[in-house]
Amino acid sequence: MDFVAQKNGEKLYIQIAYMVDNEQTAAREFGNLLAIPDNFPKIIVTMENLLAGSSYKGIEHIHLLDFLNRKY
Repeated sequence: MDFVAQKNGEKLYIQIAYMVDNEQTAAREFGNLLAIPDNFPKIIVTMENLLAGSSYKGIEHIHLLDFLNRKY
């Protein structure tokens, strides 16, 4: 994972990738977050155009601009 944000005892795990366009990349990018044994939110941020609410095994997959515009 690339970043961990912490505030008031809460964590947010963030993985950054340009694109997740094949199985090998998906395994690498999502696998890092799936290996974390807690239930705090996990996000992959990419430059891909995605459907709103895209996720994989509970890991949110969002576009960079959506991530930057969100308030955490």
